[in-house]
Amino acid sequence: MTFYFIEMIQFDCDYCEGAHPLIMELLMATNMEQTALYGTDIYCDKAKEAIKRAIYSGGYTGAAEPAVHFLVGGTQTNTLAISTLLKPYQGVLAPATGHIALHETGAIEAWGHKVLTLPEANGKITAAQVEEAYIAHYTDASAEHMVQPGMVYISQPTETGALYSLAELEAISAVCRKRELFFYVDGARLGYGLASPDADFTLADLARLTDIFYIGGTKVGALFGEALVIMNPAIKRDFRYNIKQHGAMLAKGRLLGLQFLRLFTDNLYLEISKGAVEKAMQIKAVLEECGVEFFFKGSTNQLFPIFSTEILNRIEERFKLDYWRPGEKEGTHCVRICTSWATRQENVDALISYLREVLK
Repeated sequence: MTFYFIEMIQFDCDYCEGAHPLIMELLMATNMEQTALYGTDIYCDKAKEAIKRAIYSGGYTGAAEPAVHFLVGGTQTNTLAISTLLKPYQGVLAPATGHIALHETGAIEAWGHKVLTLPEANGKITAAQVEEAYIAHYTDASAEHMVQPGMVYISQPTETGALYSLAELEAISAVCRKRELFFYVDGARLGYGLASPDADFTLADLARLTDIFYIGGTKVGALFGEALVIMNPAIKRDFRYNIKQHGAMLAKGRLLGLQFLRLFTDNLYLEISKGAVEKAMQIKAVLEECGVEFFFKGSTNQLFPIFSTEILNRIEERFKLDYWRPGEKEGTHCVRICTSWATRQENVDALISYLREVLK
């Protein structure tokens, strides 16, 4: 068999690689075991308990016990959560740049629910915007002829690598509870958010403030998989029926449980996330040192520098970046530089060295 290897060093995405070696070791060690199916096996049970321990150890003291379900991917998780929670005539409030609004091929709409977009700043919306949207709907004389807001969707971190502060999360949560809107947090890159030097929130805070959120695995060390955490007791009953109806119940569910069990053993999830963020901050420091401007400035694993056409062409001779959009100035371009749990230090060093050379 012939294997083909890409020689260009990639910084365009955080899920190009397979899985963390410790996850692969566990999958191989248990490969020939026979277990129960559809996520009812011992490994899924252990993984659920490990995630619950992580939430409680962070200081969660709420009465509602987390209910954890394992799913294959982010779009699947978002469509399942949103379509399950909303009534047929309801929609979901989300940032205009939210993943469900731009990068899921209308998956939410395909399940019969409109994404009600709000203007954003660095991917974030505010509690005031949520309140305003709610009031605007219910004070409109034609309200019953319009899609009713039924929940709020945000991602943590945002699509642009920004973080909601704890105060911002608390404010949105308060409005949602006041207005009886479900509050849902997409955590596709949650590990990188938790590992950010600017993070002032914890898993326990998400459990306390949301109705439902998910812990991303696909982008944070797993081969595939997301852990959906339900906090609102009203959502928990019969949720597995919805999983099955959405085609989201993996027969060999233990493959998901095993991965999250390993991620939440010995603090692996946070440790590998820290490594990715630290490498991104090394690159960020050099870009700042060289006077590069940023379209979005953040402190997670995603950077959004602005390069001239000449500089970008030179960088892309050796490194693959993710083209984001044209810059505000003519002849400039915003790109994404993305590190991951698997990014090697020698590749970071090579990029830094080359950036210093082309930006001098």
